[in-house]
Amino acid sequence: MGRSNLQKCPKCPVYSLASECPECGAKMKAAAPLKFSPEDRQGDRRRQRKGVESGEWAQSLPSIRESDGEEE
Repeated sequence: MGRSNLQKCPKCPVYSLASECPECGAKMKAAAPLKFSPEDRQGDRRRQRKGVESGEWAQSLPSIRESDGEEE
């Protein structure tokens, strides 16, 4: 399984690739790996049960915060 560079701030609910939190300045910790396996035998059934193909499911997902156009 591949490693992820995704980091999570222990003080606030921020995820980032940086080693320091962009919001509060705390030291980031490694986020838990995604719960996914390419050998997932029940993946098709799970996606069907959750209604992944429907447009409603896509609208329920969280979105990336809108930035004011400035890049870091």
